[in-house]
Amino acid sequence: MSRRIITVSREFGSGGRTIAKLVADKLGYEYYDKDLIEKIAEGTGFSKGFIERYGEQAPGNSLFSYAFLGRTVNGMAMQDYIWMEQRKIILDLAEKGNCVIVGRCADYILKDRGDCLHVFVHAPLKDRAERIVRLYGETSEKPEKRLMDKDKKRSVNYRYYTDREWGLSQNYHLCLDSSEFGIEGCVDIIVELSK
Repeated sequence: MSRRIITVSREFGSGGRTIAKLVADKLGYEYYDKDLIEKIAEGTGFSKGFIERYGEQAPGNSLFSYAFLGRTVNGMAMQDYIWMEQRKIILDLAEKGNCVIVGRCADYILKDRGDCLHVFVHAPLKDRAERIVRLYGETSEKPEKRLMDKDKKRSVNYRYYTDREWGLSQNYHLCLDSSEFGIEGCVDIIVELSK
């Protein structure tokens, strides 16, 4: 069965975004990543910066952090509006045609579709730390701490909206160690399995 939709979830610094873009290019699929932020911003009226910060990450490092969010009279937080718009956009994009979607719980949102391939890209902490320093430069914060904080917030957000564990192999068709297979190797595996 051909997989016309590929979702790529990834640990920060694993190269998952690069892999997803290369897969889309090789297959001639549409690629949705940062442009999803613009679509969500248009639909919610929130700034792109706000969407980028809260659309894929929890407000803190635990589920408890959601208890302190400001809520409207109907009990919804701004993050809930982002989630609803994000879900709607991802469902619409899946109906439009062949595509690769990066992050944003797309694997969960599209879990009931038979034409999807759900991929999780990971790598050892040391390799990811070296990659983010090479790509994004040094900061006052240690790269390992940056990695762990970002991944923790992604994990908490995923858990809050999906009630599933982020990165757990049972949630994906394929889990790839980008340090083991390399960027191009991961691309080749995904492209082959999508056919």
